[in-house]
Amino acid sequence: MTELWQRLPSGRLGAGWMIVAAFCFATMGVFVKLGKPFFSPAELLFYRTLIGFTSVSLVVFARRQPVLPPNWGAHLKRSFTGYAAIVCLFYAITELPLATAVTLNYTSTLFFALICVLWLREKLTGRVSVALLIGFAGIVTLLRPSFDSQTWLAALVGLMSGFFAGASIFQVRELGQMGEPEWRTVWWFTGVSTLLSLVWLVFHRFSPISSANVWILAGLGASATAGQLAMTRAYKEGRKFLAASFGYLTVVFSALMGWGLWGDVVSFEGLLAMGAIVLSGLIAARRG
Repeated sequence: MTELWQRLPSGRLGAGWMIVAAFCFATMGVFVKLGKPFFSPAELLFYRTLIGFTSVSLVVFARRQPVLPPNWGAHLKRSFTGYAAIVCLFYAITELPLATAVTLNYTSTLFFALICVLWLREKLTGRVSVALLIGFAGIVTLLRPSFDSQTWLAALVGLMSGFFAGASIFQVRELGQMGEPEWRTVWWFTGVSTLLSLVWLVFHRFSPISSANVWILAGLGASATAGQLAMTRAYKEGRKFLAASFGYLTVVFSALMGWGLWGDVVSFEGLLAMGAIVLSGLIAARRG
């Protein structure tokens, strides 16, 4: 099995890891929804990063792995941009309809492609351009966002979450090319995010943890950490645009989980949108 796994083309291997990441991130969304009656968004963000940082640290220190590499500055940049994306997303969610905030955050793939073109001077092929546009159009159709003149600031912050997320994805790829293992990238991100979240909570509040909600926090931390590890491996192992396109599957998994757990019915229009998202990944998979 290991030999067969190693024979897989790097592009397909990266896409496979991104599918795993998409499933984990959708699962994380389920735990966030389950945790809303017990905790504030700030608290959920703190526990998400704290549990991830603790679990990764236990493994890292047990194996006596070095956590301070020569390119620690690149880790700091990735951590700050990743955290900025989360903060902007949380703000947008509190001020905008959830569908609008999530859609704006999913412009990260478009910003990622733009950064690669401008910073690396890569040529964006017509096939990849079509794949990204179809995927984003499918997300917009599925989430059906709406704007009004009174929410332009929150919409701008939501768009910034997409920009910072795209920059974070770019930096994850760069760290992978530097030879940085995914565990160290995740360790730095969760550690920096935990510290920044703790500062946030100094001006906030802590809700009590009980047997009725501790499993939600455990699931939240586990799914977020697994998703982060899989996403980091995806951008290290595979093609950038192919992995980014399969990231759209988070929306598909979320829709399916919402239907299975809460009976959220997906309309015919929604099914078409989900098909467009999958199609974008298939088109990108045929690239080069």
